[in-house]
Amino acid sequence: MLTILLVKEQFFYPDKMKISLNKKLENMARAAQAASRPLGVLATDEKNKILINMASALLAEKDKIISANKKDIVNCQSRNKAFIDRLTLTESRIKQMADSLIEVSKLKDPVLNVISSRDVPSGLKINKVRTPIGVIAIIYESRPNVTSDCIGLCFKAGNCVILRGGSESLNSNRAIFNILNKVALEAGLSRGTINLIDTADHKAVDYLLKLNNYIDLVIPRGGEELINKVVRSSLIPVIKHYKGVCHVYVDEEADLNMAHKICLNAKIQRPGVCNAMESMLVHQGAAVRFLPGMLKDFKDAQVQIRGCALTKKIAKWVKLATQKDYRTEYLDLILSVKVVDSLDSAISHINEYGSHHSDSIVTENAQAAEKFLKEVDSACVYVNASTRFTDGHQFGMGAEIGISTDKLHARGPMALEELTTYKYMVYGSGQVRE
Repeated sequence: MLTILLVKEQFFYPDKMKISLNKKLENMARAAQAASRPLGVLATDEKNKILINMASALLAEKDKIISANKKDIVNCQSRNKAFIDRLTLTESRIKQMADSLIEVSKLKDPVLNVISSRDVPSGLKINKVRTPIGVIAIIYESRPNVTSDCIGLCFKAGNCVILRGGSESLNSNRAIFNILNKVALEAGLSRGTINLIDTADHKAVDYLLKLNNYIDLVIPRGGEELINKVVRSSLIPVIKHYKGVCHVYVDEEADLNMAHKICLNAKIQRPGVCNAMESMLVHQGAAVRFLPGMLKDFKDAQVQIRGCALTKKIAKWVKLATQKDYRTEYLDLILSVKVVDSLDSAISHINEYGSHHSDSIVTENAQAAEKFLKEVDSACVYVNASTRFTDGHQFGMGAEIGISTDKLHARGPMALEELTTYKYMVYGSGQVRE
């Protein structure tokens, strides 16, 4: 009898018993799957009200978030400035997190949106309709504001979410999660709607990626090592939010003042993010006129330059670039530079060395611009604009889960529509197939 009671208590109250990490993760994933069904049909007005309450809670509890964030910063003092910048939460950034939740609440709910409709000869009416994906696991690094953005977007799109942030931001992520989950639970949502893996144990990710019976999609966003590990290990479909080796190409027919402004912004406005320029290409016909002043301003901004032989000839202090440099996402005040002999060479270089994230051409030649747009194989391709605009908010999508560099299902900023799948709703009047 005693044994039976103990078994019952362990089944119904697993938090009161010592259970393995794997079992905890399986329980979490199972709870998320169960919660995804009522969430998938939750009324839009209810979702929007909860999102607004979440935004208010972030602002009301900002001191708790900043206090937790300071612990993470202290633990990462040996990291570079760009890394610390990505990690740091200020009152302004917390307000941006809250504003993003409010903005998401104002966006059109994609769930049950009719993508297309047709009547077929059999008399059936067939609607292709957006539906939630179900349970999404998101594995990310550094930036704790991602926690809030992912919760808001997945929730509005009707998906339960399992978050696994980096160990460097564990305290910050925990504080944000606790605040937002409290709002969700007080609103009557099922426990399991929002989930955070609250451990730095790397084994958690290994096991999580095997739970394909409960989790529908994995989204990794972070460094190359993290993403490659997830792709190799996952039994669950993966949408990669890969590194951002972003380029700006200054064409022979560029407005050089415009190019100067765009390149400076793309590199130094916030160098530690995935849409910052990591490599600058310059047509040889513009190099002598453009590079001296541009490189001087980069040097004054403390940007290290790693350039080709022609770049080094123009500025002797430049470090000679290696092939590895042209493939590197620095996320820091470091820039690779290459002088190219043609637009075709620039396009070939970007397609070979880039990460299919965001790339821009600066030119006054409309034909060159169109060729660049058509032939550069990247998620976001720009004419006469900084790559820093690759962002869900800047694209009018609200916040985004990240920037997908995949080609299937979602590409570029992954926002509400990209967090849904679809099904066919078929209306008949007694038809049978002959």
